[in-house]
Amino acid sequence: MPEKKQNRIVHFFRTLGPGLVTGAADDDPSGIATYSIAGAQQGTGLLWTALLTWPLMGVIQTMCARIGMVTGMGIAAALRQKVPKPVLVVISFALFMANTINIGADLSAMADATEMLTGIKSYWLVAPFGIVITLATVHYRYNQIARVLKWLALVLFAYVITGFIIKPDWRVVFHSTFVPAVPANHEAWATLVAILGTTISPYLFFWQSSQEVEEDKEHGKKELRQRRGASENEIIDRKLDVATGTFVSNLVMFFIILTTAFTLHKTGMTQIETSRQAADALRPLAGNLAAFLFTIGIVGVGFLAIPTLAGSAAYAFAETFGWRQGLDQTFLRARGFYMILIASVGVGVALDLLKVSAMQALYWSAVVNGVLAPFLLVGILLVASDRKLMQDQPSSMRSVVLVSLTTILMFGAAIGMFVF
Repeated sequence: MPEKKQNRIVHFFRTLGPGLVTGAADDDPSGIATYSIAGAQQGTGLLWTALLTWPLMGVIQTMCARIGMVTGMGIAAALRQKVPKPVLVVISFALFMANTINIGADLSAMADATEMLTGIKSYWLVAPFGIVITLATVHYRYNQIARVLKWLALVLFAYVITGFIIKPDWRVVFHSTFVPAVPANHEAWATLVAILGTTISPYLFFWQSSQEVEEDKEHGKKELRQRRGASENEIIDRKLDVATGTFVSNLVMFFIILTTAFTLHKTGMTQIETSRQAADALRPLAGNLAAFLFTIGIVGVGFLAIPTLAGSAAYAFAETFGWRQGLDQTFLRARGFYMILIASVGVGVALDLLKVSAMQALYWSAVVNGVLAPFLLVGILLVASDRKLMQDQPSSMRSVVLVSLTTILMFGAAIGMFVF
């Protein structure tokens, strides 16, 4: 391999970081359940949504990354310059509530999947999973956590492999992907709204920007003045990172819908509610290997998504109230930050142990996220377009237009969620 080409490949893998982790975390176990339901109920009819959500998700996450890189602050800290503090407090509480419900659902899915693999009752696995994830997130520093999360992203390819194992009809796949089918009924529209809400989630906005700050701190830029501004090459590298992460996220969504469409939907098994039901149903239809990979994916991505969900709520609170924060800090130096993180996982565990309905919980999580996301996007647009706050490096007009269109779409999705 020519040295120049080899250097490009090495550079590509070195650029992968916050964007890859954030994109991969979007496919959490509750998201897997949403995509499984989409495939089981609608067949291949919604495969085209992956082509829609990839650029929308990509442009939003790139804007959030730019805010973190250029202002040297996370989203909540940047929004403090544009909106009243009481509004940010409401946003932080809403984010905490939605993320905590998601964590509970994800822990439940991980425990169910592990029960399928080991036979150990899921009830006894929820708390140990929560404790292990919390202790690891509090104990280890940012560079160690980021490295582990980056490698955990590989587990998502289990779903891509599963998609090939079932040997789908690729002519149908290509037609459904490139010839969009307009949803034909209320159920299909509701599923479309759920896909949009699952793919473009508020916690990703906070996590992306805060990880840019963590990256700067890791490189010795501890003071805010040192972190302000970013070189053109740094921004280009992060665009590549985000594009890769969002591509992986939507590729996995695509293959989960494909797999369940050609197995569950094809055999009339359209009424599933959880990722475990999808994995259970796959075994007789697609074989043990496909079911095993599907199940392993649920457990692995849970370890990736839960620190992201809990961490994004902690960043939002810490930045809103001006607390010392960051995964580069020890517990004693950033007690408020870590207490929010611990509380988020702890309440999530409690929801499971109290046997709160996962589907009801996820419904209310979707309601909160659906309402929160478009309003947050308005705030992000205000920050990204402010030349002074953005150190004369605001987002491009093309990005502003695309995110504005996405915001309008998300407002429509929020309205549609209540209608359906």
